[in-house]
Amino acid sequence: MTEPIGNTPAGDTGTPPTATERAVIGAEERVRAVTGLAPSRLFDHDRIRQGVRMLFEGLGIDPTERRVAGTPERVSRMFDEIFAGLLVDPVEVLDVVFEEDHDEIVLVRDIPFASVCEHHLVPFVGRAHVGYLPNTAGQVTGISKLARLVDIVAKQPNLQERITTTVADTLEKVLSPRGVIVIIEAEHFCMTMRGARKPGAITVTSAVRGLMRDDPRTRAEVMGHIYGQRGAGWG
Repeated sequence: MTEPIGNTPAGDTGTPPTATERAVIGAEERVRAVTGLAPSRLFDHDRIRQGVRMLFEGLGIDPTERRVAGTPERVSRMFDEIFAGLLVDPVEVLDVVFEEDHDEIVLVRDIPFASVCEHHLVPFVGRAHVGYLPNTAGQVTGISKLARLVDIVAKQPNLQERITTTVADTLEKVLSPRGVIVIIEAEHFCMTMRGARKPGAITVTSAVRGLMRDDPRTRAEVMGHIYGQRGAGWG
């Protein structure tokens, strides 16, 4: 069961919030701090803590040992931050549109992000390049919104391919641009720490829509902005 939403105020008598109410307020504040948005729900922290204890038991570690006794609580709080994207709608990030009559490429390059592989629950980290051609009305959104969008979409158990597509889909849905490009480059620790064990290998995914895909000159221009003289690849 997920925890209730809403900062429960103190009663009319000035009664201070209970421990449960303080926990809810703290969880909401952590989500707001990393997303800038109010969560639609909260995680079930009791079950997360229980799950972490069971994980230790499965590894043969006594979860009551002093060295790990506080870990379940720390992990439950951490999840409010690294999985906050499960609790908000990324569409809400693009809530501000400006009438600028701008008809050229808008691009934010080298946006750092971190996510967690849903297959192995280990991180993958990298950077995203996000660009669009404004709609026929020349409307634009704040450039910080593009970085925030990547961050929120990444903050959940994920696949790199899904992050790439979701960012592009969200831009199309909200801005109705004439073209969109999203390129993500990341190192996956499920390939670094285990399995193939290839540290430094970079996975590249892309979603290219509209004129960014169909017009060779526009595509070449935006790729030049992204990679320039450094050449393709992360580094």
